[in-house]
Amino acid sequence: MRVLVAPDSFGGTLSATAAAEAIAEGWRRAAPGDELRLVPVADGGTGFVEVLHTALGGELRVTRVTGPFGDPVDAPWLLAGTSAYVESAAACGLHHVPRAQRTPDVARRVTTRGVGELVRAARDAGATEVVVGLGGSATTDGGAGMLAALGAVPVGGDGAPLPDGGAVLARCARLEGGPDVTGIRLVAAADVDNPLLGPHGAAAVFGPQKGADDAAVAELDAALSRFADVLAAATGTDLRDAAGAGAAGGLGLALLALGARRVSGAGLVRELVGLDTELDAAGLVVSGEGSFDWQSLRGKLVTTVSRAAAERGLPCVVLAGQVTVGRREAAAAGVDSAYSVSEDAGGVEASMADPAGTLAALAERVAARWSR
Repeated sequence: MRVLVAPDSFGGTLSATAAAEAIAEGWRRAAPGDELRLVPVADGGTGFVEVLHTALGGELRVTRVTGPFGDPVDAPWLLAGTSAYVESAAACGLHHVPRAQRTPDVARRVTTRGVGELVRAARDAGATEVVVGLGGSATTDGGAGMLAALGAVPVGGDGAPLPDGGAVLARCARLEGGPDVTGIRLVAAADVDNPLLGPHGAAAVFGPQKGADDAAVAELDAALSRFADVLAAATGTDLRDAAGAGAAGGLGLALLALGARRVSGAGLVRELVGLDTELDAAGLVVSGEGSFDWQSLRGKLVTTVSRAAAERGLPCVVLAGQVTVGRREAAAAGVDSAYSVSEDAGGVEASMADPAGTLAALAERVAARWSR
C-alpha cells in the first residue's frame, strides 16, 4: 500500500520533517512492505520555512534579528528565486519563551520587531515578493514592532518612541515615519480568520497560551484597539475587523495595513509541495500535529490534508500529541480515526520525554490496524 505521511509540526517538540520521519520509522516496523511518501507540511507557523525549503530548494539563509524579549535570535528564512519566505515564529515564536516565563508581564511586552528585520533582510537580498508565515507567535503587539523595524515608529503624545510590546500601545498617538516596503509585494500566509479585537480576537483567543491572564487580556485588547485607531488614521482604512487581522497576536493587522495580500498558509504549502499530486497516488493518508483540537477544525493544516483526502475517497488518520476532537467532528473534517500519543504513552509527561520515540511507537500500532 502507498501511504502518504503528511504531518505538521508537533508544537515545540518535533518539526514537521522530524514528525514525518518518526511516523515512518514506526510504520515500517509494522508494515515493511508499504511504500511511504513523506511530505511534511505547514500552515504558516513553526516549520513553514523548513517545509518549503525541502519542497522548493532555494537558498536557506539565517539572519540575526531581535527576539521577542529584545535579545538577538538567529532566524532562518528562504530565498527561492525572487520570492522570500519568512516565518514569523522564527523571530518571535512561543518556543523562544520558556514555559516558566509565560507570564502576564511577559505577554504584555514581547515584540515582533524581528519580523520586520527579516522582511528588511529579504528586501535587501533582492526579493520582490516576501511571504510572511503567521502562527506560533509569543506576541500580542499588533505588529507594532515589525512596523518600527520597517521605519514606522509608534510614538506617544510627547512624540517619544514607545518601548516595544503590546500593552504600551494604549499610549500610542501616531506613527512617526513611513514603512519602507518599496519594491516588494507582501503576502500574509495565515489560516486563522480571527479579527483583531473582542472575544474572538488576538488577545482573547491566543493571549492565554502566551501567558496572559484575564487582566492582561483585557489590557492588551484595549491597547490593540487604540493601535487600530492609529493605523486607521495613518492608512485611511480600518482593518480591525478584517479576517486574519488577529493572526499572530495582531501581526496580521500590520501586514494588511502595509497592503499585504492574505492567503491560506496551508493552501499555499499544499500547492508548493505538490500535495494534490501525492494524494492522487496514495491509498492511505497519515497526518498529525501537536494538538488535534477545536482550532484544528478552523482550517488548520491537518484538516486541510484530511478534507483533500476525503475529496478523493481516501481514508485519513491523524496522530497527535493530544486529541480533544470528538469522533463526529473529526469525521466531518474527513478524519477516519485520531490517535493520541500521550494516551498511548501513558501520559503527557511520558510522551514529552521522548517525542520521536513515542510518536514512532504509536505509528507502529496504528500501522498494524490500517496497513493492508
